[in-house]
This record gives sequence, structure tokens and C-alpha cells, in this order.
Amino acid sequence: MSCYLLILLVSFIGFTFGVSNAQLSSTFYATTCPNISSIVRGVVQQALQSDARIGASLIRLHFHDCFVNGCDGSILLDDTNTIQSEKNAGPNVNSARGFNVVDNIKTALENACPGVVSCADILAVASETSVSLAGGPSWNVLLGRRDSRIANQAGANTSIPSPFEGLSNITAKFSAVGLSSTDLVALSGAHTFGRAQCRLFSNRLYNFSGNGNPDQTLSSSYLVTLRQACPQNGSGNTLNNLDPSTPNTFDNNYFNNLQNNQGLLQSDQELFSTAGAATVAIVNNLASNQSTFFQNFVQSMINMGNISPLTGNNGEIRSDCKRINGS
Repeated sequence: MSCYLLILLVSFIGFTFGVSNAQLSSTFYATTCPNISSIVRGVVQQALQSDARIGASLIRLHFHDCFVNGCDGSILLDDTNTIQSEKNAGPNVNSARGFNVVDNIKTALENACPGVVSCADILAVASETSVSLAGGPSWNVLLGRRDSRIANQAGANTSIPSPFEGLSNITAKFSAVGLSSTDLVALSGAHTFGRAQCRLFSNRLYNFSGNGNPDQTLSSSYLVTLRQACPQNGSGNTLNNLDPSTPNTFDNNYFNNLQNNQGLLQSDQELFSTAGAATVAIVNNLASNQSTFFQNFVQSMINMGNISPLTGNNGEIRSDCKRINGS
């Protein structure tokens, strides 16, 4: 065999190995579960009838899943003798929700195509469905992830961006999973719908820097509104719209809010109010053009969904998203 042919053969083997172990595909279930999208859509539509914020909750589950050990469905696992659930990590406890809807989706899919669709892929498809049903873009979700047999509570405590963090820390957490500043801004745009509890931003209203003053990047009129909703020493669990203008619609008003100093969370407003940050120009661009936001958001969702998936023979297809098979 010539040296050239040997090199060519080695290159081909390396290429096919990489593809078979790493690539997801929008047609992964085309023959094994062709109605996956319509089944997921039906369950989410049903849930939306009694819970207007469930779409935002589902996309948040996907986000918090992907940032810990990759998009492997680990956030869905309950506590056992051997598993410390990510549900009980700081960013998720008394906050992450929608698990019952994921279970309902799983039941519907198991009835239609038993043992085929992973819980990790359910989160990806449910996210796209939620955005689409709220007036946002649709896209072909890449599929083929498998489910983990482990959870990583410690990783959830350290890897998931916090609403209390500064921009540099959050940027570093995105970079650690291969996501850029453009991804950070575009994915933050998911805060165009959904709610947040007072406890996640009340520090901005009364004693932001420990000097008894509010966050200076909050608009004075918005500050008055938020103080009425979240009085000092009031309930930290009261819900507030992340986007005060169109709270249940997926649009680019979130970025206009940032320009008007009406970002609800510190982590939102810092995208625009951090002097000299690369994110400022990105916010301005997405605020001025909703189509650009939609395009960037779709690409960033695909990028996030590609974080370290389990494929091939790795992991499993859970029959119950809350527990590993055989437990």
C-alpha cells in the first residue's frame, strides 16, 4: 500500500469515527419515531392552557442541563442512594420546574415509539416547540443524544450562570462550554418570556453594593414598579415578568428593555450596562432587528445543544426520565 493511500485510509477512518460518535442529526428519528415533533407539541400546547410560563420553564431545563456534563438529561434525575440530584443544586432548587410536563411528553412518546427517544432530546425538542408556540422562530432540532446514568450536583452548583454574577464570570462559564459572547447575548434573549422570583433580583432594589442604595443601572421608574412588587422583607417567591412589555411573547423586546435600563436580573442588564463590553454592540444589533435576533438565537440554541452529547453506545435511553433504567 502506498504511503498516500495509507494516509488517506487513516484519515477516512478518523473521519467516520468522529462523525459516528459526535454528530447529531435532524432526521435521527425519521424512521423510528417520525411524529416526535407533533407529539411534543401537543403535550406542550396542553400544558400552556393552564400555565403560561411553562415554555420558558422548559427551555430553562434544557439550558441548565447542557451546562452540566453536556446535554444528557442529567437534570431530570431524582435523588437515589447513589445519585445526588441536580434538582437540589442552588440554581435549580425551588426554581427549576416543568418536570411533570417532561414526564407527560415521555409517556406520550413511549406509547408511540417505546424505548426510542431520549429524555435529553425531549428537552431539546420541547425548547424549540416552546419558542415557536410563543411567536418565536422554528428550526430543525438536531437529535440523537442519549441519557446519562449519573448526575452532577456539584457541577450544577458551579457551572450554571447565576443571576447575581458579573458579566466576566458569566462569559467565562459560557466560554468553558464552547459558547461565545454572541451566544451569551442571543441565549439571554430567552428572557423575553417567563418569570423570575423576587429573591433573584431584590438585592438590586435596596442594597446592591452594600451601601444601602439600589443598582444604579436600574431605571428609576422601573425601580419603583419592582419595589412595589417586591417590598423589603416581603416574600422572595413572588413572580415577576422577565419582560414587562410582552411577557408571554417571544420577540426582541428584551433587548429594548436592556437599552432602557429595564433588565430584571443583574445578569441581564450587565450585557448592556458594562462599559466597553463586547456584548453592548450585540444587544444594540439584536434590539434593532428581530429577524437577526431570531437567526442568532436559533444558531446559539443549536450550538448549546451540541455541548458534549452522549451518542452511539454511550449512556442509555431512559424509560422514565426521573431514574436510570433498572433502578
